[in-house]
Amino acid sequence: MASIFSKIIAGEIPCYKIAEDERFFAFLDINPLAKGHTLVVPKQECDYVFDLDDELLGGLSVFAKKVAKAIEQVIPCKRIGVAVLGLEVPHAHVHLVPLQSEADISFAKPKLQLAKEEMEAVAEAIRAQL
Repeated sequence: MASIFSKIIAGEIPCYKIAEDERFFAFLDINPLAKGHTLVVPKQECDYVFDLDDELLGGLSVFAKKVAKAIEQVIPCKRIGVAVLGLEVPHAHVHLVPLQSEADISFAKPKLQLAKEEMEAVAEAIRAQL
């Protein structure tokens, strides 16, 4: 059965797409820790990021770096935090979270509720930097 991320990649579920190439896909997290919180996923379904072959894992990192650099141009932050949890969706993914402090990447804190228009504006601004 296809993961929710595979359904997003296939266009079956809408998203705020940031970037895509033949192997990877990036989109805004709909339950963000911070404005600009983005998920980067391989198009190939694999439950655990460290089960990806070395070439795909390396490519995921390079793709995520490009997206992170674009986020930094749009969202005022000290750094882009990177987190790999992989417990909530059985599809390898990397969280890119704009940070002002280490506390900003706590997944225990309440998620932001951003309006659709704000999400669309953030996605467009990040895409424009790529």
